[in-house]
Amino acid sequence: MKVATWNVNSIAVRLPQLVEWLKTTRPDVVCLQETKCTDERFPAEPLLELGYQAVTWGQPTYNGVAVLSLHPIVDTRRGFPEAGGDTQCRLLDVVIGPIRVINVYVPNGSEVGSEKFGYKLSWLARLRRYFDESCLADQRLVLCGDFNIAPEPRDVHDPVLWEGRVLFSKPERDALRVIEQWGLVDVFRRHKSEPGLYSWWDYRAGAFRRNHGLRIDHLWATPVLADVSSSAEIDRKVRTLERPSDHAPVIAEFAVAVP
Repeated sequence: MKVATWNVNSIAVRLPQLVEWLKTTRPDVVCLQETKCTDERFPAEPLLELGYQAVTWGQPTYNGVAVLSLHPIVDTRRGFPEAGGDTQCRLLDVVIGPIRVINVYVPNGSEVGSEKFGYKLSWLARLRRYFDESCLADQRLVLCGDFNIAPEPRDVHDPVLWEGRVLFSKPERDALRVIEQWGLVDVFRRHKSEPGLYSWWDYRAGAFRRNHGLRIDHLWATPVLADVSSSAEIDRKVRTLERPSDHAPVIAEFAVAVP
């Protein structure tokens, strides 16, 4: 079972790239973030023609998450149970065959110390509570998406430059570690240990050409699922296309049979 995550940074703009990528890569499950469109406007038809069922939770202009699957999607949940007036579309929780897939678009945080940064830390705390209250550590579960956090110095092209800035500040890393400690394994790092492997590059200053990036897109799994992962990779080719997303897809493969 091949599972992928990709921040497409607007499904309307990136649809041609997504369609071609699905044709050649054929993942079983794809988690998309920053779709930036309402559910009614989501382009489900061309994806269905490729065999992909889509479950979406979107809003105009900002945020938005979607899960595409070659297999039936069941038991869909959108957002945290205690919404508390929060209307940002950032979490989809589905069951596909033998695994549970939680797709997240973690808030960016804008700037350390800002109101948006506080919202980011609060959102991460809610995500940990969600795992405590709604998930089981012994189930086959994968948490994937744009975490907007680089966990370690090897995930940042210049850790000294980025230290203390949003995406690589200590409060963010600490909040992410609390979620990891619930019982999750970084599947990519299970297979690739070297630095210099990134999933996001700024559009400016030739960042991609110079490989000045960060690894902020992740697939984390419970040990029972991570133990049967056979590979993980970042598909950099997509980032070389015309009008690309600033993120590249991350893909992991699991030795799991789908009925």
